Formats: sequence, structure tokens, C-alpha cells
Amino acid sequence: MEDFSRLDLWLHLAENCILTTIQQAVEQVWLLLLLCVLCRLCLRLPIPSTAKHMVSVATGMYAVYQFFELQMLWVLSLSILCYLVLFLNCRSSRRGLFLSGTILVYLLMGELHFIDPVTWHHMRGSQMVVAMKTISLAFDLDRGVVPTLPSPAEFLGYTFFVGTAVFGPWISFCSYKDAIESKTLSWTWLLKSSLSLLKSQVCLVVSSCIAPYLFPYFIPIHGNSFTRKWLHAYENAVSFHFSNYFVGHLSESTAMLAGAGFTDDKENTKWDMTVVKPLHVELPRSMVLVVTSWNMPMSRWLNTYVFKTALSLGTFPAILVTYTASALLHGLSFHLGAVLLSLGFITYVEHVLRKRLASIFSACILSRPCSSGCKHQNKKEHWVMMLNLLFSLLTIFHLAYLGSMFDADVDNQALEEGYVTSHTIQKWSELNWASHWVVLFSWIFYRLMQ
Repeated sequence: MEDFSRLDLWLHLAENCILTTIQQAVEQVWLLLLLCVLCRLCLRLPIPSTAKHMVSVATGMYAVYQFFELQMLWVLSLSILCYLVLFLNCRSSRRGLFLSGTILVYLLMGELHFIDPVTWHHMRGSQMVVAMKTISLAFDLDRGVVPTLPSPAEFLGYTFFVGTAVFGPWISFCSYKDAIESKTLSWTWLLKSSLSLLKSQVCLVVSSCIAPYLFPYFIPIHGNSFTRKWLHAYENAVSFHFSNYFVGHLSESTAMLAGAGFTDDKENTKWDMTVVKPLHVELPRSMVLVVTSWNMPMSRWLNTYVFKTALSLGTFPAILVTYTASALLHGLSFHLGAVLLSLGFITYVEHVLRKRLASIFSACILSRPCSSGCKHQNKKEHWVMMLNLLFSLLTIFHLAYLGSMFDADVDNQALEEGYVTSHTIQKWSELNWASHWVVLFSWIFYRLMQ
């Protein structure tokens, strides 16, 4: 494509990538979208609550079957195992911890190739959603948020709720019960669902057809071999980011179409589910906000059920436990574990460093934006904005480094089974382990200021 003009490139991408990508995406998800709408319409019928749960089970299982065929039996077996554990420990006050341990063993068995690795990798997302739902339910039972163990129909209706069974996102059991009660059909509901679906398709096109050619075709930057390495790393990162936004916005659409993802504001119902915030990642203030904006329901889940539970160990150990839990849920792969644990160190060092600098200079340079009534003396001075911009650029640097390993050029078999250890080490070695060195120096600088 080196001889293409920009117009030729756009025409080539439109004919050979953009239209094909959208067509393939629609072919894969149209039935899921139809099942979500069908479930929503059935929940509007004046039928018993148990029947509504069975509708949720039936539509959800059929959707999972359409994506995974008989491999869905592994998702079903995990759900049944979780219910048995909750039922047998119905009088215990530590159901959350016990079920977490059980799920960990189950996931490790799958990751250690007791199940075909390609099959396991293919359905890992649905397994993760089921694990998050059941663990949150167990902790909510321990804390009294959910008063009694749900019936089998309620439980399976929750775990296989069609709006979240395939792409997520995680929703609480209470949110599922609200969805089952079903709000009145409205144009706002349809508009918000359709808008999220449109966003997902745009993000998919960017990920597949634009990000791989970002430099030098769309942004004419060339540079030397060193610069090209970092530009290629940034392209890989952007492509990976937008593939995540695609899934996030698609999950918003499916969840809302099925009747979840709303809040009641007085007498009005707002369909306002938000899974991802792309601008907070691509134009970040801090890595802390990147992490929370990457998958907001999962961030809430990790904070509520992992971080707060482990906080008695101390802040930094709780952060490591949280990112370790996230790595285990995403799969026992070296590249994801390396990225997530690196994120743990980056976010912690960034948080404590900016907190210390904010205290010394009495400036609004914390990882999160200050409230309007904060006590800092320096708020919008030029040097404060420059410091925040510097940290933003540093975050983009970390994101390019961490995303460099998600290479679109890796063969399909490697993608199916997960990236191997050597690939991760090779990618970060090519970039001279720069991000890790920056984190180390930032931590030393922070310690010297104490």
C-alpha cells in the first residue's frame, strides 16, 4: 500500500475492509440483537415471575449456543457448579470467599489445558461474566444485599440473561431483577440502544481498518527506526483499544435492548448504561482514569468485591490482589498477567506521586480531577495545566508500551491460544523496557520526596 494516495487508500479500505467488516459484524450479532428484543417483549407480558426467568434462561442459552455451539456446556456446567456451592453453603457467612476459591480452581483447570485451549479461549468471555455474576451474588448474600438464595430459575435467568450472556457486561442480581420487571417500551430505550450499536460498529471499523494504517497514511509521520517502533506500538495499542470499545458499546446495546441498564430519576427512566469511555482512554488525564474507563462495570465489580475485601491487607497489597484477580478472570496467560500487574504498579506509583506533588505545590494535579470545593490554592494556572498535560502524555506513553504486544500481525492460531511468553518479552525488549524503567524512576523520585 506504499504507492497509494490518501484517496486511493480510502477507496481501497471502503471496498476491501470497511464494508466487509460491518457486514461480517452484522451477520454475527443480528440474531443476538433479535433475541434481546424478543426477551424484552416477552418480559412485558403479564406472566408469572418464574415464567419470566425461564424466558431469560431460554433466550440466553440459545444465544450462547449460537456463538459457542456445544462448547456452551462448559458455561452451563460452571453455572450449575456455582449454584450447588451456594446451596450447600447456604448457612455460611463466607460464601463469597468459598465460591471465589471454587471458581479459581475451575478456571485454572481450564487454563492448564484440561480443556482444549482454542475452545477455552473462545468462550473465556462468557465464563468470566458467569464467574463475576456468581461471585457478586455470593458476596451480596453474605452482606445481606440479597436476602435469600435465589431459586434455580432466578439464578440461571441471571447468569444466562441474554443481554449480558455473550459479551457482558456484568450486572448485579438486583439490576437483573429490575430488568425482569421490565420498564415500558419507549423511543428513548430504542434510541440509546441503537446509538450504542452504531458506536460499536464505528469502533470496529477503526480497530480493523484505520488503526493499522494510522502512520504514515492518516497521520504523515515517518521518522527513523526507533520512532517507527513506537509508532507501530501505538498503532497496535489503538487497534486493541478500539476492539475493546467495540465489545463495550455492543454490550451496552444488548443489555439495554434486553431491558437492563437504566436508572430511575423521579418519574423518568434514563437508559444510561455506560461500559466504556473511549475519550478518557485515548485522551487520558491519568492511568487511574484509564483503568476505570476501560470497562466500568468490571471496575465497579473489582472495587466492590475484591479491592474492598482485600483492603485490610493494606492499600498496595489490595491493589495487587485486585489486578491479580482481574488477570485470573481474563485467563492464565503471561501477556495479560504481565500487562495487568504492570498496570497495578503504574497506577499505584502514579497515584502516590501525584498525591505527594499535589500536597507539596497545593495544586490540582491528582490522578482524578478535583472537586469544585477542593482546598488546593493552585487550580487552573498554566504550570498546573502543563503538569497535568505532562502526566497525560506519560499515560499515553505507557498505553503504547503496554499495547505493543497486541500485534495484528500475529497469526490466528496464536490469537486463539493466547500470546506466548516469548512474544511479550520480545515486544517489550524492542522498546527497551522503557515503561517499567519510567515507573521505577518515578517510584524512586516519590520516595526521595518523603
